[in-house]
Amino acid sequence: DRYSSHLFAAIVAILLLSVLDALLTLHLIGKGSTELNPVMAFFLRFGPFVFMGAKYFLTCFGVVILLLLRNVVRRRSITHAQNLFSYIIAAFTTIIVWELYLIFFVVS
Repeated sequence: DRYSSHLFAAIVAILLLSVLDALLTLHLIGKGSTELNPVMAFFLRFGPFVFMGAKYFLTCFGVVILLLLRNVVRRRSITHAQNLFSYIIAAFTTIIVWELYLIFFVVS
């Protein structure tokens, strides 16, 4: 298969945003916050390196699944799975903005 440079950039952005999310999460946890995602909280019990590895692996796994299904059309929607890449980038960006807000304005 051949993939566009736009799709490659989206995949790289998702992976980088995921790593940034994990780093900011670890920073917040170090300041007394808790992980709300039960799956990631499970991995966090084994330490920050396991947490980071699991976060990266699960994100990569999800991106591969979306990549394989990128041209699938849902029956009741015009949305292609390829559009989900943009939604995921928006979701990660929102989470990171929230974490930065917590770091700079809430957690001391």
